[in-house]
Amino acid sequence: MRNLLNFLLKYNNIIVFLILEGVAFYWLTNGNSYHNSRMVKTVQGMTRGMEERITTAKNYLSLREVNAELAEENNYLLNRLEQLSPEQDSGFISVNDSTTGQHYNYITARVINNSVNKQKNFITINKGRLQGIKPDMALTDGRNVVGLVVGCSRNFSVAISLLNLDFRLSSRLKSSGYFGSLTWDGRNPRYAVLNEIPQHISVAQGDTVETTAFSAVFPEGIGIGRVSEIKKSGSDFYKISVELFTDFRQVQYVNVIGNLLRQEQLELELQYK
Repeated sequence: MRNLLNFLLKYNNIIVFLILEGVAFYWLTNGNSYHNSRMVKTVQGMTRGMEERITTAKNYLSLREVNAELAEENNYLLNRLEQLSPEQDSGFISVNDSTTGQHYNYITARVINNSVNKQKNFITINKGRLQGIKPDMALTDGRNVVGLVVGCSRNFSVAISLLNLDFRLSSRLKSSGYFGSLTWDGRNPRYAVLNEIPQHISVAQGDTVETTAFSAVFPEGIGIGRVSEIKKSGSDFYKISVELFTDFRQVQYVNVIGNLLRQEQLELELQYK
């Protein structure tokens, strides 16, 4: 109580001034229609401004949920597309699922751990065996290559990132169809190197690099990057620098892609090795 009295005594002049200002302002706005309308408009403008800021903040905070919903919807549509448009060749269909003819299945997962500044980078996702994830399933960001699942627990999985010295990916030039092996050299997380492209092939900056179907892991035609630099090495092959489409520093959600025909393909190929 004593502190309150001391405060009032110390600032009594200011308090009285503010009270009188408030009374004068009240009389001014209520006794004059012009000032009253201006006051109402000012308050309404301030209210709208605050509401817009609050709405913007709410929308920003809800982006994570929106992204998750969009990722789930995207995978649902991809699975439906696989079911409605099975791959066919000369009237024959070879699939695991005789009902739908589906070649790949898609599962959405959220990235919960990721590194880009090591020589061997890995990605952890929030789904595992209980959600249908298995080793040797492909990871994309929806359109472009991210990595490959190498281990699973009940509810989590670890994938080797494309930004890993041990990662090898069968890749081709979209313009010519010639394929080689894509690796990361451990330097810039925005670039990888495409090897084994013969020097008699015409290659230009800006050419798109995409996956082949040779690994039995990634669907054919998944984006990897674009040619940024072309060098002739001492051998008969180019050394091609590829600017990656995926920004690994911003990956939040991934599609985990399973090849339903992979085991059948590998078992057949094993018979002739």
